[in-house]
Amino acid sequence: MIKLLICDDHAVVRSGLRMLLHGNQGIEVVGEASEGDEAIRMAQELEPDVVLMDLSMPHGKDGMTATTELKKLMPNVSVLILTMFDDDEYLFRAIQIGASGYILKNAPHEELMSAILSVASGNAYLYPTATKRLMSEYLVKVKQGGEAAGPYDALSDREKEILGWIAKGYSNKEIADSLVISVKTVESHKSNLMEKLGLKTRPELIKFALKKGLLNFE
Repeated sequence: MIKLLICDDHAVVRSGLRMLLHGNQGIEVVGEASEGDEAIRMAQELEPDVVLMDLSMPHGKDGMTATTELKKLMPNVSVLILTMFDDDEYLFRAIQIGASGYILKNAPHEELMSAILSVASGNAYLYPTATKRLMSEYLVKVKQGGEAAGPYDALSDREKEILGWIAKGYSNKEIADSLVISVKTVESHKSNLMEKLGLKTRPELIKFALKKGLLNFE
């Protein structure tokens, strides 16, 4: 019996998933959480095999942060991201922090079942179109010379763009105003790119940007 913990901020979604999954193909829904901290606490108490994790939970710890912390505390638990975001940046980030799978909320019932069974068995799962995009990007890299991707290559286009702005000395608000996004979004991108690059200080960031030729002010 696969023990499953559901984490989603919408009670209706949690209830629907419970009714859909409970007892189906050997799956037992052992608990529900409405935000990340609650999911981490319940996972430690209930020891589920799989945590079905939403990404966007505005009233508590979000799914990315919760997954990162949960994998550090319980590296053997499989986290399956269930989200509405069909976005490469979210997908790649989820994989990097240790999620075992990524599936969209509009996926058919059978696909969700397959995803849960797959990650519970220790395998990875990506929805079909995501797999196709990953393969396409891999083939492009091979055709370009087959060089191994470095930390910079792991950044999204937006993160690379914001890296350039930060390295040139612009504040978060100035970047947000220029790109017509919120300051909070800039801060989130900045945190992600610094973690991906393994950088902790602005001088380190400027040095990295200089090596990458990102400080052309023309």
